[in-house]
Amino acid sequence: MNSTPFIAVEGPIGVGKTSLAKAIAEHYEFQLLKEIVEENPFLGKFYDNIDEWSFQTEMFFLCNRYKQLEEIQDQYLSKQVPVVSDYHIFKNRIFAGRTLKDRHHHKYMQCFDILTEDMPVPNMIIYMNASLDTLLKRVKQRGRFIEQNMDPAYLEQLAADYDTFMSAFKKQHPEIPVLTFNGDDIDFVAYETDKEKIFSLIDATLKKGEVAK
Repeated sequence: MNSTPFIAVEGPIGVGKTSLAKAIAEHYEFQLLKEIVEENPFLGKFYDNIDEWSFQTEMFFLCNRYKQLEEIQDQYLSKQVPVVSDYHIFKNRIFAGRTLKDRHHHKYMQCFDILTEDMPVPNMIIYMNASLDTLLKRVKQRGRFIEQNMDPAYLEQLAADYDTFMSAFKKQHPEIPVLTFNGDDIDFVAYETDKEKIFSLIDATLKKGEVAK
């Protein structure tokens, strides 16, 4: 695991990952890593027809996230520059498990395992989830055109998949602290006090020595 702080913010679509990662980057003066989303040429088609376009969509995300993490390792972490990311590459497994057919999923996981074998691993995860109503509200507020045809049932199932995955992740990786927040109860964009609560928990985790400073 990296000795330099590398924080990943995770959660389902619309929960506020990028907004929180930006706030953390500004507050702690960390390098910000943002996932490529709208640049994916298959994503709009994916929301129209998941079965038809899931493999292309997930492979694009995998290759781009691999390249981003490789650059983050070479340009920042290897030089002891702290990083905060608005995703963890493990999210690819969640989405692929939900959308890919068996024959595609097997091929995809072979590629995933090869590409992520020596990728930098975050040493703190901030996990946010929320109810479907909250997620839909925030997706609507940010107004991404490619998300307007998203099936609410897909988003609801995705949120449940995240909870299941994170429960398993915490058992499998007890060495990585996971800070969990409920987006129904906390709004760090609207309320400064909520943002300060998050920073306070990050500070406490850093001070415990669980993540190198």
